[in-house]
Amino acid sequence: MVPLAATARTTLKRLPKRGSYDRAAMYRILDEALVCHVGFAGEGSPVVIPTAYGRSGDTLLLHGSAAGRMLRTVAGGVDVCVTVTLVDGLVLARSAFHHSINYRSVVIFGRARVVDDAEGKRAALRAITEHIVPGRWADVREPHAQELKATLVLALALEEASVKTRSGPPLDDEEDYTRAVWAGELPLRVLPQAPVADARLVVGVEPPPYVRAYRRPGSGSV
Repeated sequence: MVPLAATARTTLKRLPKRGSYDRAAMYRILDEALVCHVGFAGEGSPVVIPTAYGRSGDTLLLHGSAAGRMLRTVAGGVDVCVTVTLVDGLVLARSAFHHSINYRSVVIFGRARVVDDAEGKRAALRAITEHIVPGRWADVREPHAQELKATLVLALALEEASVKTRSGPPLDDEEDYTRAVWAGELPLRVLPQAPVADARLVVGVEPPPYVRAYRRPGSGSV
């Protein structure tokens, strides 16, 4: 797998040892996370919007209302910065200064293109749906023509990006290791709870296996 090429925008300047340009690592983070933050130059000021997404090979897929300001602006060809972060745990040090968070993150730069044909939109919406709940697309009604028209889909190439992570215990100053203060890691995990049925569910319909056994791919790995 060809690694990502470092650019002026993706070269890590602070704590560069935590960074990498490993494409497979980027894919693992993107495939586990659920929400990205899209940053762009809005009307008069920078804007950052959280949104769900999907991935198809080397392409990140975004979707939303065709009338929404965020996607309309991004569709106009402006430079965007998309970030995805997974929080794996809290790092408690012996000093306030060295407290930290264990995390995995991806930062992506580029210009998105509009997916304007019906089949391309349908494929993108399937990828986004399957990213969020694998197996769901086969059970639900697919979007009809009017719904596709009301939806704007954008594709962003995963070419200019970097990965940054932190893992492991706190790194205290040597003189602080003798302090009688608890230090270590407090792992955090996203775990699904019991499904709650919709009040208007048809009688007798049970949660499918992909709901009962829902897990994010690679969840909890560092």
